[in-house]
Amino acid sequence: MKHSPSSPFELAPLLVFGSHPDDIEFGCGGVVAREMLAGRPGHFAICSRGESGSHGTPEQRVTEAVEAARLLKAEMEFVTLDGDAHLEIRSTHAISLAGIIRRIRPGLVLAPSLVQNQHPDHWRLGTLVRDATRLARYGGLSELGQLPSHTIDQLFFYAFDTESEPRDTTPVLYDVSAPAVIATWTAAMDAHVSQVRSRRYVEYQLARARMHGLRAGVEYAIPLFPNDPIRVDSFEQIGRRARAF
Repeated sequence: MKHSPSSPFELAPLLVFGSHPDDIEFGCGGVVAREMLAGRPGHFAICSRGESGSHGTPEQRVTEAVEAARLLKAEMEFVTLDGDAHLEIRSTHAISLAGIIRRIRPGLVLAPSLVQNQHPDHWRLGTLVRDATRLARYGGLSELGQLPSHTIDQLFFYAFDTESEPRDTTPVLYDVSAPAVIATWTAAMDAHVSQVRSRRYVEYQLARARMHGLRAGVEYAIPLFPNDPIRVDSFEQIGRRARAF
C-alpha cells in the first residue's frame, strides 16, 4: 500500500505497529475504529504471529488478525523480525520499519509504549518505531535509497494496561464514545477468539476506556502519549481540557 493524499482535504494514512496479532485491537482499537469511520486510510504492521503465546496457534492468530483488520477497514501486513518473545533492538530492524514508513507515507504513527514493565516485545517495538520515524527522514540512508524520505506529523504511543502507561507524559485522551466506534472496536477485539477465551480482555479494555472517559468528561476515551510536543497554530486547535474532577 502506498498512499499520497490527492487533495488537501484527504486524510493522510494512519500507520499502526503491533508486536503481536492482537496488540492493535486491545491497545488502541477504538482510536483506529474512529479514524477509519472518519475516512482515514489505515495500515497495520504486525511484527510476529504470536508463536510463543500460551493460547492459539500462529495460524489461528493470523486468521483472527486478518478478520479484526477487516472489521476495522484497515490494510495489514506481517513483518518478519525476530519472532514472538525474541525481538531485539537492532539498527537493521529500525531501518526495515523505516522502509514501511516511507512506503505507506503516513501522517500519524501509533506504536506500543516504551514502559519496560510489560511484555518485552512491546517496549522494544516502541523503541524501534521511534527510531524508525527518525530514520525515515534521512534521505542519505543507503539501505532505503529506492524509497523517498518521509517525515510523519506525529508519533503516539499506546498502552495495554495501567502499568504500561507512561508516568512522565501527559496523555492525549482520545474520545471513542460514539456507539458505532465502540461497536466496531468491540467486534475487532472479539475477533481474537483464542485470546478472549483465556481472559476477560475485552471487558478490561472497555472498563479502562470508561475510566479514562470519566476522567475526561466523556463516555469512553483512550490515552495516547505523544513522542514530541504537539504544535498548534491557534487556540482553536487545542480543544477542551481533559479533566472532569
